[in-house]
Amino acid sequence: MRELGFPVSNWITVRTGNTQKCKQNKWRELVKNIIMSEIVEYGEENEEEIELTAAEVLQQLEQAWLNEKFSPDLLECKVELVECMIDQITEMEENIKRAKKGDFKISIHRMEIDRIRYVLSSYLRCRLQKIEKYTTYILEQDKQRKEEEPCKLSQEEFTFAKEYAETLEEHLRNVALRHMPPNLQTLDPKQTAVKPNLEKYVFMKVIEDTDGVLVEEETLDTGEEIVDLQKGDQHIMRYKPISSLVSSGAVTLI
Repeated sequence: MRELGFPVSNWITVRTGNTQKCKQNKWRELVKNIIMSEIVEYGEENEEEIELTAAEVLQQLEQAWLNEKFSPDLLECKVELVECMIDQITEMEENIKRAKKGDFKISIHRMEIDRIRYVLSSYLRCRLQKIEKYTTYILEQDKQRKEEEPCKLSQEEFTFAKEYAETLEEHLRNVALRHMPPNLQTLDPKQTAVKPNLEKYVFMKVIEDTDGVLVEEETLDTGEEIVDLQKGDQHIMRYKPISSLVSSGAVTLI
């Protein structure tokens, strides 16, 4: 396949607990060909080596965006994918500057850059909306998180959530609580926290075969319901029973 002639000189660093490096491979066919294929290599000692192209990184980011958009709960932040694509956009913009004026490839590049920017901004905006809505709940969940469990918030999101919670509490005290009787001036996070509706029904597509998924627990009126999920199947289910499958990538929301 003939390359389009935009040179690539920089490496893209991605972190997923490991260090990945993307290097040029090939252009994606048609419009997708405008993304330089970079091979992602995990370079830290005693860690598994994985290879990803930039197109695959973009595909994973788009899936993370859709999962975040359709999930009622806040999912784990994909910082490494965001950073990789931001670096990729920067490199593509540099390539455009070096291209000849009037080159048809420039308009295609700019169109793809706009598309990637939309996905990035929508993904981050969706996460911020959830953080603002469920601030107290998210921070309480983070406190109860076990050390070996991944944090759902990036460092920047965690800082924002804490500052937002403190500002909101201070505002409520100044506007309302200080005018109330002393016994009503205390905010109990467990009572005031807004929680996501984990019983919400979602559309999902099965990516990996998964057997023995408990959909409904046993009650006095009905027995427990267990289903086997086959790759490629699509279902409508409550989010709570499949939340762990969404996080692991066994199913994806659509």
